[in-house]
Parts: sequence; C-alpha cells; structure tokens
Amino acid sequence: MKYYIIAGEASGDLHGSNLIKELHKLDTSANIHCWGGDLMQVAGATLVKHYRELAFMGFVEVVKNLPTIFKNIKFCKENIAAFNPDVLVLIDYPGFNLRIAEWAKQQGYKIVYYISPQVWAWKENRVKKMKQNIDRMLCILPFEKDYYKNKWNWEVEYVGHPLVEEIERKKSEPVNSEWSMVKDDASPAISPLTIHHSSSNVIALLPGSRKQEIIKKLPIMLEVAKSFPGYQFVVAMAPGQEDSFYEPFLAAYTNVSSVRNDTYNLLMKSKAALVTSGTATLETALFGVPEVVCYKSSNISYQIGKRLIKIKFISLVNLIMDRPVVKELIQHELTPVNLVKELNELLNDGTRIAKLKEDYIQLKNILSAGGHASAKAAASIHRFIAK
Repeated sequence: MKYYIIAGEASGDLHGSNLIKELHKLDTSANIHCWGGDLMQVAGATLVKHYRELAFMGFVEVVKNLPTIFKNIKFCKENIAAFNPDVLVLIDYPGFNLRIAEWAKQQGYKIVYYISPQVWAWKENRVKKMKQNIDRMLCILPFEKDYYKNKWNWEVEYVGHPLVEEIERKKSEPVNSEWSMVKDDASPAISPLTIHHSSSNVIALLPGSRKQEIIKKLPIMLEVAKSFPGYQFVVAMAPGQEDSFYEPFLAAYTNVSSVRNDTYNLLMKSKAALVTSGTATLETALFGVPEVVCYKSSNISYQIGKRLIKIKFISLVNLIMDRPVVKELIQHELTPVNLVKELNELLNDGTRIAKLKEDYIQLKNILSAGGHASAKAAASIHRFIAK
C-alpha cells in the first residue's frame, strides 16, 4: 500500500516516525512518502519536505511568509497527486493539514487525521469542515472522544497518547552514572555543575520554547532558586533559542545551570519541576516528577485568551484527569512567593507527594488505553485502507 504522511513540527516527526515503524510491521511492502523530519526518514519513509521549511510561528512571521506557505500548499497537492496514495495521514499541524484535507477529499482520497487539533479549546468552528473532510479521526486525549460524540455526533477513535511509549522507551535506556552540564568557555556566565545519578537535589525549570513566554516566566522561576540553596536548578533550553539568550537570566545565580536537547534526562534526575503549560506538563507527569504549572503572558493577551479559550484548566494533566491534580499558577498568581510555597510542599509534604504519585499512575493508565498508541493508530489505518 502507498501512504502519504504530513507532519509539520518536531513533535509530529517523533510521533510520525513511531507510526511509520508500526505500519512497516503490518505492511512489509508499505511505500511511504512524507513531510516531516529526520526521524520519519530514518524510520523508512521517503522525505519529500523537511518541517524546518514549514515552521512559521506568530502572526507577523506567517504574514511575511504567505507566498512561501501558499507555494508549499500548491507543491504538496501536486506531489500527492503524482504519488497517488491509498491513504493520506495527517498529523496535527492543523493550519496546513486542514487545507490539504479539504482539497484531498474533493479528489477522492482516503483521509486519516492522527492527533486531533485542539478545537475543544479554541477555533471550534473548524469541526464542521473537519467532519466533512476527514474519514477517520484518531485522538490521543481521552476526553476528545466524548467531545466529538456528544457535541458533534462524530464517532472518532481514541488510541492513547504516543508520549507514554516514548517515555517508557527512554526510561528503559541505560543511564550514565554522571550527567555533565558544563558550559563551554564561551559562556562563562552559567555555573558549571555535574550531577551524579544518585543525586536527589535537582529541580527542573521548563520555561517554554518561545522568547516571549521565556522572558515572562523564567525570571520568576529563577527567583525561587534563592530560597533553596541546597538544590541545583537546571533550565531546559529550547532548541530554537541560542545559549546567549539565556545567559543574562542565569548569570546572577550560583545554583543554576542549563541543558540543551536533554530534557528527558533532566526530568529523570529531578525531584520536582516548574513547568510552563503545554505538552511539557504531561511529559513531566509521565516521568513521575512532582510539578507546578506556570503560566503568564501580557495582560492583553491573557484577557483575550481567557475569552477565546474555553477550558477549565491550562495543563494537560488536569484536563485529562478532569480535576486539579497539579497546581496551576496563572498570571497574577505566578509570583516567587507562591512558587516557593508550592515547591516547598512538593519537596517536603509526604502526603501530597504520595497522592500525586498515585494520580500520575492513574493518568498513565488512562493514556495507555490498553496498548501503544502508535501500534493502535497503525492498525486502525491499515484496517481502514484494507476495507
């Protein structure tokens, strides 16, 4: 069978690569073309276009690159038509993929969408067209199944969350006895630290990936380090930001360092974490690390978002569990004083820690959904095109 898969981001490349591996197990003669990244290519797909050519974030950048975006859409349609796949598999990336889905439906292609756009939070008006243009929706969050059924009378399939298998795989890898976070000589402002595997005094700081959110939240997170001199605070730097961007923030602290492209190792060695809202809250929970969820933006953005985004919680952990499992400090509540209080409890309140660990186990069980998400998604796709 011929599969055409489109992922437009690093996370999509990761989940797409695991999906491709599972498709090859079910269909040894699978011919897979993809938009994605190195991981999908290594997994056995022919890479048509790398996601690095597609990553335009922010209103101004999108407008500035509209000619390139339209050119990519046109090329994508032509390439799909030339390949003539048995199925088109779209992974998240809704701004691009929903346009392709509408065109592909008109051409008569079978369309599977893996990892639903978060329309339950915002841009709900997309659902009507999604239902018209998508033949099979594979969701990774458990509440999405009821959302689509109850509100839109659309039967979708819940396959579990692919992060579960990815994190379990990471946990099973051999762990180095030492983990070095020594900065090179060009960046002397950040204290060099070496953390031994047996150390239990590491606090992870995950301030996000975009400059504006890092500027808003990282200084508040760092202030907490002053109240815990016996702990080593480690900032997970975003792949898209230079080391020099972080140095002015970290220079004043003697018990703070940073890592790059090593967030999972950081979490495995951390006793607690301060985490910006998003997928990182789920990753932290699946590693079993007690966390405080941090959110802060400009007042205008916050007021607009509060009116547009229709959700009870900002963290995926609480959304999935449908109750406040992890503490969320939002906007004016995100202060050094409040963070110190919450972190102190996460480090020293045995009852709270035990309850949190129990909740994390329940969360993992919900997201596992009786098996690996990638394998279940691949089986669903294979059944669909074999009809």
